[in-house]
Amino acid sequence: MTPVVVPGLTGARVVVFGMARSGVGAAKLAVAAGAADVLCTDLQPDAPTVAGTRTAYGHHDPTDLHAADLVIVSPGIPPHIRILRDTVAAGVPVRGELDVAAAVLAQLDVPVLAVTGTNGKSSTVWLLHQVLEQVGRKSWVGGNLGDPVSSLATALLRGGPRPDAAVVEVSSYQLETTTCFRPHAAAVLNLAPDHLARHGTMAAYAAAKLCIFAHQQPGDLAILPPHDPHLSAAAVPAGPTRLWLGDTPGARVSDDDLLIGDSTVAVGGFPLPGHHNRLNLAAALLLARHVGVDPSAVDLSALQPLPHRMELVHTDHRGLRYINDSKATNVDAALVGIRAAPPTTIFLLGGQGKDGADYQVLAQSLQERARRVICFGSAGPAIAAQLSGAGLSPETVASMPDALSRARTVASSGDTILLSPACASFDAYSDFEARGRHFADLARAPSPTE
Repeated sequence: MTPVVVPGLTGARVVVFGMARSGVGAAKLAVAAGAADVLCTDLQPDAPTVAGTRTAYGHHDPTDLHAADLVIVSPGIPPHIRILRDTVAAGVPVRGELDVAAAVLAQLDVPVLAVTGTNGKSSTVWLLHQVLEQVGRKSWVGGNLGDPVSSLATALLRGGPRPDAAVVEVSSYQLETTTCFRPHAAAVLNLAPDHLARHGTMAAYAAAKLCIFAHQQPGDLAILPPHDPHLSAAAVPAGPTRLWLGDTPGARVSDDDLLIGDSTVAVGGFPLPGHHNRLNLAAALLLARHVGVDPSAVDLSALQPLPHRMELVHTDHRGLRYINDSKATNVDAALVGIRAAPPTTIFLLGGQGKDGADYQVLAQSLQERARRVICFGSAGPAIAAQLSGAGLSPETVASMPDALSRARTVASSGDTILLSPACASFDAYSDFEARGRHFADLARAPSPTE
């Protein structure tokens, strides 16, 4: 196989700044592309190592960065820190892992379908991946979800099979460091207050999200939510086709069907509950239609949710349904799960709260659907206090297992127990996945009454 020459990487001196998952992927890509030298730097002295690279761990030396032809920065590192600003001022390009890897995909003619937004992006890319596979298109899915895009680029440079499309979840952090990222079709699903410690304002957060469209060209597709004050269509270049998620032209969403262009798609067999999941499905079908998939040809009943996102994990002998929505790590994400729940639900809220979180936003929907509200974790007392002030009578327990145990005790046959915590998990778990797995294990374990 003739080696592929990758502009900017082949023969270049590359520094990878930050060696978490994306940094490791970027380092492997630089080696596979034939970089002349790859230096990995991280403040952690025990950061992962990559074969074929050098390391400078436990510190960052500006001299290393200024001597490079390219610095690839991990998305978890803010691009405005002084060492990176000084590097740019010295004339060295600083790009993100996504930007570099997607340029390789473009060189190899792999179409990219990209999704961003505050909530729902993982669910949407997973639905899109399943839709493409169902109709016989080979799809790769990753990015902010799962493997970094650099892992696909590396595999292709090494002769791996070429997918028909790369379905990519994209975060605002990744978009901050893009200089040429061009998805053939892209969607911004929604925007709610999150990551403001990094972005500062909603306007800056929206500007980062809108970078997903910045390099699109005629023939590409840009999907936006209608009526969002921060996501103006004016920020989309003139070239790509613009469609609305929830309006026309684009996709209209109701309880019974989706209107996707000229196609009406009945959603009666779609297994994921809630209006938000129908919006996610509509986005996935719009993106799939852009690459030639007929939405009416998709078997919606065969689509499955990602773990930890309104995932039914167990139904016990009493008919109690246990739903794991551990991914709902902020108030807005929890609200969409709460609104999708049936009216006889016991809600479990809690974990590690975020500064300034307004849990009273949940009160009206909880009043409409809750048989009981049980708060837990380090934020449990604060959540209970806010909801009590909004007219609810929540209980407070120490931990998520305690909350689930209490829920089983007060539940009636046929109720739903929903973990949609509205909080991060770090007071008790390594991440939301660990919390969700623990919830599922406890749900499947026999209760003392069995």
